[in-house]
Amino acid sequence: MNDFQFPTWVNRLARCLLIGTPIVIGYGAIVLMAGIAPETTHIGYAPEQPVPFSHKLHAGQLKMDCRYCHNTVEETAHAAIPPTQTCINCHSPADGNGGVALTAVHAGSSKLSEIHKSWANDTPVRWKRVHDLPDFVKFNHSAHVTRGVSCVSCHGRIDQTDVVSQVKTLSMATCLECHRNPTPHLRPSETVTNMEWVPPKPASEIGEIVKDHWNIKANQNCSTCHY
Repeated sequence: MNDFQFPTWVNRLARCLLIGTPIVIGYGAIVLMAGIAPETTHIGYAPEQPVPFSHKLHAGQLKMDCRYCHNTVEETAHAAIPPTQTCINCHSPADGNGGVALTAVHAGSSKLSEIHKSWANDTPVRWKRVHDLPDFVKFNHSAHVTRGVSCVSCHGRIDQTDVVSQVKTLSMATCLECHRNPTPHLRPSETVTNMEWVPPKPASEIGEIVKDHWNIKANQNCSTCHY
């Protein structure tokens, strides 16, 4: 009986496996690292921004409403990053003769140089994203803030921080915590941007009123958040 011999194409297959296996493993490692990167999961992630904007000053001390800058948050899925025009409303630069407009707050501050440069050159400020959901996840800001989910629920006491950071993991577990039992997270829609709001009665009672008003139900359907 003749000895069995593998066909010659097996030699090519072995070479392909020898080369392809490390590539597949490497690719998997890169995908895994991207999935658990600080930009997407790490509490405390706070990239350095081109302009040192302080929410503690603007939203905290000056009591500016979140919707002044994030003016699409009640109407669209995304909470818009304010254009330079919004900043210039308060921080107009000095003109060529050294004169300033009435709204030129800290016109000569070096911290505003990127804002003034953006305004002069008609180019956007390159803000760095802090909260970045995976592409297969959809989140609609308007659906939440118009139904009584406060900015505090996801972003924490943003009015007490100089530097924006991620305060919760952007995980499915975080979303399901609220979707399974939305009542404790609801408040009257007119108070969603009031960081200092304290419920006049137990939060569960307030939440029940809001939930009944908007007919909100616990929702764990996959299609709600996934394309």
